[in-house]
Amino acid sequence: MENQVKSITINELYSLDETIAAKLFDGVNYPWEVLPKIHDFILELGATLPADKFDKIGEDIWVAKSAKVAPTACLNGPLIVDEEAEVRHCAFVRGNAIVGKKSVVGNSTELKNVVLFNNVQVPHYNYVGDSVLGFKSHMGAGSITSNVKSDKTLVVVKGSENGESFAIETGLKKMGAMLGDCVEVGCNSVLNPGTIIGKDSNVYPTSCVRGVIPAGHIFKDGSNVVAKQ
Repeated sequence: MENQVKSITINELYSLDETIAAKLFDGVNYPWEVLPKIHDFILELGATLPADKFDKIGEDIWVAKSAKVAPTACLNGPLIVDEEAEVRHCAFVRGNAIVGKKSVVGNSTELKNVVLFNNVQVPHYNYVGDSVLGFKSHMGAGSITSNVKSDKTLVVVKGSENGESFAIETGLKKMGAMLGDCVEVGCNSVLNPGTIIGKDSNVYPTSCVRGVIPAGHIFKDGSNVVAKQ
């Protein structure tokens, strides 16, 4: 087993007290390791949710009574929509999704096999698949996670830490992006398979991002990633 790359571990990326799915991350180091577990976890958690706070509105779909779901939204289970979240007009949830407290899933946004922590915003024309989005992360209008490589090979996470390059095989054919807490992704950006963006980092609009962006940085383009001042 390779040495752990600390900067992309769950503890470095996420505040686990800001998600109903905290137990999903028990026993794993890297966030993409939870992707194959989301389906079964939702079924287990959903069965325990209190009836005074959540309605079971369809097969394996639990929606908080305080959440707002547009009548035009298409919801497929397994799915949990936590308290005070908002699912807007024509959103398409394909299943295996956890939408955190006060999060926004916007018009024509599509979700599939994802965990959105609390206060996440994917508010306009976003595709988010096989991804984990941390507390208060935000994807600008039209930005998407690309979750399958063009050659259909397994996703490898590539980056550097302490001046040394690393490449970690995920064993996954489908893996989108892992966004740490408070990440800002500019409009019409594409996050390529295996992208990881550290806490408090920003991505310029219309960017094509791949690999690991360190915490507290600004991605301007592939050769211009600078630390925040």
